Amino acid sequence: MTFEELNIIEPLLKALSEKGYIVPTPIQQQAVPPVLTNRDILGLAQTGTGKTAAFAIPILQQLYGQKNRQKGIKALILTPTRELAIQISECFTDYGKYTGISHCVIYGGVSQKPQTDALCKGVDILVATPGRLLDLMNQGFIRLDAVRHFVLDEADRMLDMGFIHDIKRILPKLPKQRQTLFFSATMPLAIATLSRSILTNPVRVEVSPTSSVVDTIRQNVYFVEKQEKNNLLIRLLNDKEQESVLVFSRTKHGADKIARILCKAGIGSEAIHGNKSQNARQRALTNFKAHKTRVLIATDIAARGIDVNQLELVINFDLPDVPETYVHRIGRTGRAGNSGTALTFCAQDERPLLKDIQKLTGHNLLTLPIPA
Repeated sequence: MTFEELNIIEPLLKALSEKGYIVPTPIQQQAVPPVLTNRDILGLAQTGTGKTAAFAIPILQQLYGQKNRQKGIKALILTPTRELAIQISECFTDYGKYTGISHCVIYGGVSQKPQTDALCKGVDILVATPGRLLDLMNQGFIRLDAVRHFVLDEADRMLDMGFIHDIKRILPKLPKQRQTLFFSATMPLAIATLSRSILTNPVRVEVSPTSSVVDTIRQNVYFVEKQEKNNLLIRLLNDKEQESVLVFSRTKHGADKIARILCKAGIGSEAIHGNKSQNARQRALTNFKAHKTRVLIATDIAARGIDVNQLELVINFDLPDVPETYVHRIGRTGRAGNSGTALTFCAQDERPLLKDIQKLTGHNLLTLPIPA
């Protein structure tokens, strides 16, 4: 199946072909047709499945097909983190370049003036994090009464980060007559209840459940003493084969420490975590995506929204406390059908965490010998 067979219109096909996107992913195949017919969607999909395009492409197509579009925001995409909001905005830029449809992204942690200036010019599509959206609504910069398409992305992360109350304040500001697209990697009780309250006769789309790991990712483990992890990381990174490497640290302090050690060893790297300013985080992400920085060290929340084409290697310097987090981490590679490698450093006290991960995924990680 191709995007053309999904009845995608010419301006979008042209933009997709320029990006090399010819064949839709499973979630796009399942979601695009019902979204184009204005059905609500309940999507169960983790990051890396092509979820953004599954809602962005049909929304752009529907807006493009509306003659004499009324003023005001016609599509709202609500997402939990600044990094993910920026990533989604970049996708709308790529897919909508020949449509003439305007969009804007707003998020906290930076000056609001460039964002309010863009809003005052008028936008068709708004990508937003909950806090900044409510803030600008309260200041009178944003009205949602013209919204016809509402996307709630990564709903389970919204719950984890304490945004459910904010979402419940936003929902009454939306028109009752609208299309709602609801996406979540998992479906805890609170999220299931929320989905039932805002969806009308939805089409259920489910791909790559959290417990299954992408088959194209090679998963290996090094059993290594904690004090030897730094030396092992340096030895692995001295092999210049991988152009871009994402390293996960459990803590912010640990991420900074790893970055210092790598830089001292002559390996270009930057750390990204919640204590960094938004400008610093965005600069590090931009450098990493542009391959100016080879190694990015990230904490789990800061890594949300990192989407790098053909990221070859993810290294778990520390094992995560929650086994599902491992799946989200390694999903940064092997995206959209590409192959990838995930290496895990496991110290003696982390072996119970590794056991939990292998139980969740149903995969035993292949043990590799420590390189000389």
